Parts: sequence; structure tokens; C-alpha cells
Amino acid sequence: MMRRLVLIALMAGPAFASEDIPDQYPGSVLYAKPVEVAPGVYSAIGATAPPTYENAGHNNNLSFIVTTDGVVVINSGASFLLAKALHDEIRAVTDQPVRLVIAENGQGHAMLGNGYWTAQGVPVLAHVEAAEEFADSSGQGLAALQSYARENAEGTVPTAPTETFEDQREIVMGDMRIEVLHLGPAHSPGDTQVWLPEKGVMIAGDIAFHERMPPIFEGTCTSCWIETWETAFMPLNPAVVVPGHGHPTDLATVTHETRDYLVDLRTRIGAHLEAGGDLAGAYYVDQSQWAYLDTFEELATKNAGVVFAEMEFE
Repeated sequence: MMRRLVLIALMAGPAFASEDIPDQYPGSVLYAKPVEVAPGVYSAIGATAPPTYENAGHNNNLSFIVTTDGVVVINSGASFLLAKALHDEIRAVTDQPVRLVIAENGQGHAMLGNGYWTAQGVPVLAHVEAAEEFADSSGQGLAALQSYARENAEGTVPTAPTETFEDQREIVMGDMRIEVLHLGPAHSPGDTQVWLPEKGVMIAGDIAFHERMPPIFEGTCTSCWIETWETAFMPLNPAVVVPGHGHPTDLATVTHETRDYLVDLRTRIGAHLEAGGDLAGAYYVDQSQWAYLDTFEELATKNAGVVFAEMEFE
């Protein structure tokens, strides 16, 4: 019953977010103030737009779990200042110290704030593949942050995670059992999910998108992403899903806006290939049913091109 009430409350807001709305938390570098999405579980929901000066790079979800023996943070944030702002919010909620940060992947908005947390003596845990990706791309990520965030990038120094894992890690902290999972290939190397089985809450990371179109990177295996979703993610049957991007929702909604989108795009690109279509034509496959998702204009044609290149020689 508690899970149902929490989910109803989470879904009571707008059907989808707008890229055009102003910063939701004036006075803080965070885009939005953290909200309690389930008992003891909080998330600062990022903008569903690309990273900009206005959102300071807070365009993903920064979450934390309060236990009776400390706090676990999911995602260090895109910068030193975002990490510090999140820590300030945690201190307003609880006197418990932060004992661990978990990165959901190797992208900048998950790990560029690592330096703030390690300076506090807090360990940072990441999947081994995410750590490798961050080592390869953090310099480029910092340059991008400095370009769009300007003064809000101050203090940010790329810092590697202090611990890595391969398949899963179970953490018992106070009254909470936390399962740190790598369910399989999905959006980017080392995608990590944080599962709270007793609460039915999945902090899903970028395996799951809601309210905005999933970006598909070169090298992403979309068929693998779908398989991971269907064979490993869905069977857990979470009551509440905190996606990597967008507001918390239910499994059916996030399945439609992630798995179903990938299946639809692959079906359309497959038909285009069967008809002898080329890359130029692939950009124009019909994705109009997904136009309600934020970042559609930025990503739809790019995604089509990437999936064409993936499927051309399957």
C-alpha cells in the first residue's frame, strides 16, 4: 500500500517536463530541490534539456538514500559545485554522514563531482567499465563543462572513483540493504542500477529514460540494451523507478519510453534496410510518435543514423 501511495504522489505532476521552463531552484546551482520519492529515498530531478549554463549541467538525477547509519549518494554530479550543493541539501535532511557515492556510469554528469566527495573522505564506487570510460573521456567532459557552465565549473578536477566492481555489490548500511547492480549492456559502458528490494525502488541510472528521448551513442548495442531490459531489468518488477533522466515513475511508463522506443526505432530502420535504403534516408524514418519527448529535436535523427550503422551489418 505504501508503494502505491508513493507512486501515485510521484505521478500527480505534469505528464512530461518542458525544456523551456526556468530553473526550478533559484539560489542553488541545483536545477531542482531534492524530493522524497520513497521513504528515506530522495532525488534532485535534473532538467530534461541538454546541459546548459542555466541548468549548470544538472540534467540528470542526483539521488541519495538515508539509512540509520549513514547516507549513500547516487551520482557525484557534473561539477564540484553541484556535488557541494547536493551535500548541503543532504545536511538539511539528516545529520547522518555521507558514507558512499555510487556512480551510475562513466559520463561527466555522473562523475565530474567526484573530487568534492573524495575531499570529504567519502569513497566513490563505480563499475570497472564506467571507471575506464571516465578515465578516457573526463578531460573532454571537463572542457565541455567549462564551456557551458563557466563560473559554475570552478573547483572541478577530474578524479577517478576510489573503488570498482564488476557484477554486483551488496551493501548493508544501518536498516537498509542496497544492491549495486550491473544488469548487462545498456546505454553506456558500466551502466549501474541501485536496487532497494525491500522498498521496491529501483534507482535505474541510464538504462531507463522518462520524459526525454534516450540518446544512442556510437558503440551502443541497442539489441543488447533491449535484451538486458527484458531479461534482467523487468523481472525485478520495481514499484518505483527513478530513471537516469526524468521524474520517478512506474515500470510500464519507463518501459514504453525506453524499451519500446528502441524496439520501434530498430523496427523502422530494419524495414528501411530491407527496402535497400541508405544512411541518408535513415535519418527520415518516422519517429513522430515520440515527438512529445524532450530532446526529440536534438536526438531523433542522430539516433536513427547510429542505429542504421549498428544494424547495417548485423
